[in-house]
Amino acid sequence: MAIIKEFKEFAMRGNVVDLAVGVIIGAAFGKIVTSLVNDVIMPPIGYLTGGIDFKNLKIVIKPADAANKVAEVAITYGNFINTVIEFLIIAFCIFMVVKAINSLKKPEEAAPAAEPAPTKEEVLLTQIRDLLAKKA
Repeated sequence: MAIIKEFKEFAMRGNVVDLAVGVIIGAAFGKIVTSLVNDVIMPPIGYLTGGIDFKNLKIVIKPADAANKVAEVAITYGNFINTVIEFLIIAFCIFMVVKAINSLKKPEEAAPAAEPAPTKEEVLLTQIRDLLAKKA
């Protein structure tokens, strides 16, 4: 029973719950960005490059052989291009969110600068002034 209590305390900490919410929202955001790249950004790029569909770009190392039931071995670099574009969009969005959050924070007030230590001449003049004030 002690382990259940300990697990409950661990799971109900604010940081764990915040992390779980972040992961869920991040997964949903990833799907949105994937759709944006595949359905909105890549078709015009494919059109501009002469109808090339990046998903189908690949370098075939070993062609498929249906008679022997051998699958094709290929480097699908087009899919890699899509993934890199998705990453750049996600990274830019996260950068903008962090920048917005940082701009909302109140800037910390700078600590007042300490007065510089008086020079030897100033100390001597202060002592002379104090002595003259005592005599008067």
